[in-house]
Amino acid sequence: MYFFLLNLSLLDLGSISTTVPKAMANSLWDTRDISYAGCAAQLFLFVFLVVAEYCLLTIMAYDRYVAICKPLHYGTLLGSRACVHMAAAAWGSAFLNSLFHTANTFSLPLCHGNAVDQFFCEIPHILKLSCSDAYLREIGLLVVGACLAFGCFVFIVVSYVQIFRAVLKIPSEQGRHKAFSTCLPHLAVVSLFISTAMFTYLKPPSISSPSLDLVVAVLYSVVPPAVNPLIYSMRNQELKDALKKLIQSAVFQQQ
Repeated sequence: MYFFLLNLSLLDLGSISTTVPKAMANSLWDTRDISYAGCAAQLFLFVFLVVAEYCLLTIMAYDRYVAICKPLHYGTLLGSRACVHMAAAAWGSAFLNSLFHTANTFSLPLCHGNAVDQFFCEIPHILKLSCSDAYLREIGLLVVGACLAFGCFVFIVVSYVQIFRAVLKIPSEQGRHKAFSTCLPHLAVVSLFISTAMFTYLKPPSISSPSLDLVVAVLYSVVPPAVNPLIYSMRNQELKDALKKLIQSAVFQQQ
């Protein structure tokens, strides 16, 4: 689990760093300018990091399922080599997915201006600028990707159903509370991420509006990476104790 948490923390940091600093700088300077190459790089990195994070969350759901439901087989099913292979598969598949989407999106001719109506370069808003029927090819790829993402979400839900069934058999009420308090927030964040992301990329243009697009984009691009550290770190007693000592030492030094 800690190996996957290390990967998740790197992905969360990268995802936030890809969109938020540029948006903050544009807000401070009252501009929305970004170069063509910068937009392409931002789109590539964002899709790469988001897809890799979602793949990793799927793997972590399986990791928890094995740890709780099949603890005696954990070392066999999720040894160090298996963990490295699964993490590498998540990063590699995300890289190929992002490369494919970025190349396909920026190969389209743009004839409806060059203003992206979003705080970062997002595929649906770039497709709005295209005047070629070739954009339907990218929409088809997005639909296929959404179907795969929904399949992963079903896998996560099924894994947690099995986990909850096993947790309910725990005789200790404290043990059940600890398991539920850890699993439920994770499942809530994953549900928020997949629902808002699928709405963003699959919603019909008729219900699109700048304010709605902004809120939904923040919910799937900023909120999950920001909340994940709280879910996984603050549930760990050792990290709680270390943070408490750090705060106490800082207060003592000020006094």
